[in-house]
Amino acid sequence: MVSASLISLIPQNLSLKSGKVFSSIALGALQLSCCVGLWGCWSEKAESAERVILNYGVLEFSVSIDSLETYAQTGKIENELQGYADFLTPEQLEKFKVGLTTSADFSHLAIAQFLYSFQGEKILERAAQVIKTEARQPGFYAIRSALILAAADQETGLTPLNVLKKFPTDVLRVDSRQGLEIIKNLSKEVQRNSQAIAAVEQEAIKEYQEMAETLPKNRDLNLLTSGEYAHRQQILKMKDQSRDRTFPVALYLPKTDEQQLLPLIIISHGLGSDLTTFDYFAKHLASHGFAVAVPEHPGSNSKHIEELLNGLDSDVTPPEELIDRPLDIKFLLDRLAEKFGDKIDTNHVGIIGQSFGGYTALALAGAELNWTTLERDCPNLDHSWNLSWLLQCLALQIPPILTVDELKDERIQAVIAINPLVSSVFGEESLSKIDIPVMLVSGSDDPITPSLPEQIIPFTWLTTEEKYLLLLKGGTHFSTLNESTGSIPVPKQAIGPAPKIAQAYVKQLGLAFFGKYIGEQFLYTDYLNAGYGTVISKEQFPLRLIKSLDPNLLKLKSNDQK
Repeated sequence: MVSASLISLIPQNLSLKSGKVFSSIALGALQLSCCVGLWGCWSEKAESAERVILNYGVLEFSVSIDSLETYAQTGKIENELQGYADFLTPEQLEKFKVGLTTSADFSHLAIAQFLYSFQGEKILERAAQVIKTEARQPGFYAIRSALILAAADQETGLTPLNVLKKFPTDVLRVDSRQGLEIIKNLSKEVQRNSQAIAAVEQEAIKEYQEMAETLPKNRDLNLLTSGEYAHRQQILKMKDQSRDRTFPVALYLPKTDEQQLLPLIIISHGLGSDLTTFDYFAKHLASHGFAVAVPEHPGSNSKHIEELLNGLDSDVTPPEELIDRPLDIKFLLDRLAEKFGDKIDTNHVGIIGQSFGGYTALALAGAELNWTTLERDCPNLDHSWNLSWLLQCLALQIPPILTVDELKDERIQAVIAINPLVSSVFGEESLSKIDIPVMLVSGSDDPITPSLPEQIIPFTWLTTEEKYLLLLKGGTHFSTLNESTGSIPVPKQAIGPAPKIAQAYVKQLGLAFFGKYIGEQFLYTDYLNAGYGTVISKEQFPLRLIKSLDPNLLKLKSNDQK
């Protein structure tokens, strides 16, 4: 938040669009991080910053905090601020004015919890490259103190201006050279991502044109409507004594008169979510004759986050959760086979997961933890814009005694992974081992598990013949989640446009995918292609569905950015 606002003051001769993107992601990352928030304490100081010094090449500019406050409150640009105003358009000035007093509604405890976590400290280290003390020392501790003190201020709260005022030294420095370098690097990432999105769109057009003449003129099914079956829901309690792990499972059973076993779908939620996250999809599948089991993973659910916010834990999620989540599913399948083996087919199962749940689904599908890529990538964590590495790199902290090389479960026969994190924790070698049908779902505007490194490039690593990439243009990390998800608030700007449309896409293409590969109803084949993707795509939230992508196009675009 602070770095985003201060960088807005840096005179820029490069694309201001890049600066806006940086500001947006910086604010979004802080808000998201605070949502999953964490542990710590703070110390009050009498000191507070009076001036901001910006280094710009050989020049050095100074602005008083009072002048910024005057501008934020009245719009008046005093003499010392005029020099900066000359570099900005009226629109940019107005956005900066509003940004100075934009509040993030998080408690000082939640802020402190996060900033003392592994993930929070990594983000602080990045901010400290730009924001420094008067003595030109990295502002790591000062930034943390200012953020916590501002959040504890009940009158003003956590705003960029208040954070500046709480900075515990008379002067803070903004290293514009470092700031511009960050903007430059981020600009490259944004450009690469945009070009990759364009490549996916071109492929979707190509696939649509190639099959246009063979497309069915009339499709008999409306995949968005509910099916013919009512269902009953029950909550099961799973207790795995070998791991001392207890967790609830919501089980949806359709009421059918048919004698054959019900096809089964597992739903694995993401970090900070719960049983309700994909309730809309579970009910949709149940109405079409699927049994659906939704486990709640205790080390990464909304209850765990609440405990963190209340100071009862110190980790966003324990490293062991990378192992425990897939083991939860294995244990669940064993228990369902024992208790419902006469009703449910537990040997031919589909799984869908979002974010951390996407990782879980792919691990069960056959992707192994890749220690080579983790050891290669994680030392570069401080220089990466891929926030999902903060979670992926936890794998290196898993106690050796808990390491499991084989998480694959042969009962899993088809997988949908929404916004999964895969690039380092699996890498190409592990992801290519999956030999069952896979659908990756990606949001083009997802700063948490960014589409290019986490879904688009990994899609080209898949060697299974039955693979699909579903791209939601404008989609974020939260677009497909139920609005009533858990107890963790998500800022509106992070949810993205029209989540109901995104959920409709999941219902339609998820039903088609599992209907074909788990329900073995091959009439759904006509719905798993670029043509149907074009038919259901909405102008305000476009969808692109492809079945292949030339990796050389992505390599070429990557080289263009070097």
